[in-house]
Amino acid sequence: MPQIGDKAPDFDLPNHKRERVSLASLRGKTVVLAFFPAAFTGVCEKEMCSFRDSLAALNDLNATVLGISVDAPFSNAAFAQRNELNFPLLSDYLREAVRAYGVAHDDFAGLPGYTAAKRSVFVIDPNGTLQYRWVGPNPGVEPNYEEVKQAVGSISVSSTA
Repeated sequence: MPQIGDKAPDFDLPNHKRERVSLASLRGKTVVLAFFPAAFTGVCEKEMCSFRDSLAALNDLNATVLGISVDAPFSNAAFAQRNELNFPLLSDYLREAVRAYGVAHDDFAGLPGYTAAKRSVFVIDPNGTLQYRWVGPNPGVEPNYEEVKQAVGSISVSSTA
């Protein structure tokens, strides 16, 4: 699992429109990666809607939010549409990003062989360095959204100083 101060692992994943998105292509922006276990589940819906509702404040801080799950782009598209999400949902169907970030939840929900993403949030600065990391102790726990905003804000302040 990458530590604070490490270069964030790059990825190249399809979004819910099946367009490729890489972390490298977002260099120069602060990036908030919100890994979530599964579309159309209660806590995941609440979490993604919380990011949707705070997006203007994060955008004002030059941040880009990306949701990441192992769900197919088609499921993510329906989930984004149903919840009117205003940021991309990336499909890590090969589980490469969840493994690179150390947030693979193997045998998820008691299903042997099924790997989902642990609920987790990473904030990456414009140089690609990990500045904030939170991994939920279980799928029912949401991140501290105010803490995430503060982490983004501290990057915004330090990059303008």
